[in-house]
Amino acid sequence: MPLEAVMVVVDNSESSRNGDYTPNRFDAQADAVGIIFQSIISGNPESAVGLMSMGGKGPEVLVTLTTDQGKILEGLHRTRKMIRGSSHLATSIQVANLALKHRQNKTQRTRIIVFVCSPVTEDEKSLVSLAGKLKKNNVSVDFVLFGDLDDETESKLRAFNDKVKGGEGSNLVIIPPSGKLLSDQLISTPILMGEGAAASGGMGGGMGGGGGGGDFGEFDFDPSVDPELALALRMSMEEEKARQEKKAKEDAEAAGKSGLESVKEDDESTALLDKDGQPSGSGSKDKKDDADRMDTS
Repeated sequence: MPLEAVMVVVDNSESSRNGDYTPNRFDAQADAVGIIFQSIISGNPESAVGLMSMGGKGPEVLVTLTTDQGKILEGLHRTRKMIRGSSHLATSIQVANLALKHRQNKTQRTRIIVFVCSPVTEDEKSLVSLAGKLKKNNVSVDFVLFGDLDDETESKLRAFNDKVKGGEGSNLVIIPPSGKLLSDQLISTPILMGEGAAASGGMGGGMGGGGGGGDFGEFDFDPSVDPELALALRMSMEEEKARQEKKAKEDAEAAGKSGLESVKEDDESTALLDKDGQPSGSGSKDKKDDADRMDTS
């Protein structure tokens, strides 16, 4: 998986108290955030994940970019006590972008994942303008829409997604209430499975069926049937790919080293000294000839 710096934004507005997701909307998010963290770090140990909230009086950076899941869990625990007010989507995305700019490893690809379960109050024009700036800075934005969102909110976020979407990344998925956990449904979406995942609500609305099986078409396996197995398989495939690439690199280095060792080096003593221990070459011969001429004279 790619090397990433990811800021996850959770919706801790009053809407997150609703119990239409098990056990409620906020705790369903918290569980999903844990799955996202594990997927990103397991995919590449040098990646990092940060956490923000966007409800209440304004957005708050709860955890800066880290590889420590304990910090993420502690941040979610604190946020659970701060569920109030409405969401501030645009400001939250701008703050998340600033947090990503201050990442230590500049080779990390930047991404923002936003959970939305409350109405978006910002106008569509300002959101599309923000999306254009993020796309220019190569920041991808994924939306996880859940809860009973109105058509206007969905339309605004689709317009944002259409503008920010580049060659890859920047997905929008809609996860309706069901008997499954939010995190289980999220696993089989392009946000965690990549662009090859089975068709989801990203552009068609709802969590559509299995399609071609995503990355697992060769196994005739639908990731939506068993999301946890799908994630485990994907990680295993990524690890095997990395192992093969490492082995190929080591074999190439070994072959190059063997080639160097096969080149026979000249004997330095033979090249520089004659059998009497004197410097070899034309200079030594000339010196002997001069001595012979002196004897005859």
